[in-house]
Amino acid sequence: MQAIVVAGNPDERDFAAYVLRRAGLAVAPGKDLRQVADNWLENPVDLVVVVSSEAKALAADLAVLRVVTEVPVIVLAELPGDTETADLLAAGADLVLPAPVGPRVLAGYCHNLLRRSGGIPPFALPVLNLGEVVLNPSDRTVRVGEREAQRLTQLEFRLLYILMTNRGQVIPAEVILERVWGYTGTGSRELLRNLVSRLRSKLEPDPGNPRYIHTVAGLGYEFGVAGP
Repeated sequence: MQAIVVAGNPDERDFAAYVLRRAGLAVAPGKDLRQVADNWLENPVDLVVVVSSEAKALAADLAVLRVVTEVPVIVLAELPGDTETADLLAAGADLVLPAPVGPRVLAGYCHNLLRRSGGIPPFALPVLNLGEVVLNPSDRTVRVGEREAQRLTQLEFRLLYILMTNRGQVIPAEVILERVWGYTGTGSRELLRNLVSRLRSKLEPDPGNPRYIHTVAGLGYEFGVAGP
């Protein structure tokens, strides 16, 4: 499970990142929320925490982020008034807390929002063993037969986990896009095709003749072991 902490003040960013890591999350730093939105397709996360003293300006940036994702967003603001809090919530924040906030309180809210959004830390997921293919969420590796285990990116892992936990079922492309990237948008089908191609290169003995990840024309993708 990954989070990004966006803050202009390095001390505030480091504090929030420390709390989230202690809560079991992998944390990336960020300085600008709009830049996070611009890079969302390649760097999606499960939770966004923003520390800002500019509540009014932040509302516009939140609206931009909400165009590309619906992941939980927590805002830590310095003594926000009722009007500023309402504006941030209307722009897309799920929770607005006055800064500074206690570590246990922040960690508790993070866990609650992730639980309600359906997020589960990878280390809490079981190993998926479908005979020839073994997916280990704890270190994001996949092993096929006697071949050496391959490390997966976050996006590759999410895609393969969805397919393997729905073995034998055709998963529509729109569903995959929403669950892997957290949004649906124009042009993203090409991103999905590229992601499938990268995953096949790590998983398939012959990527040009896939044995495990099958394309169902006009619908989506399916995981299943093909005949020899």
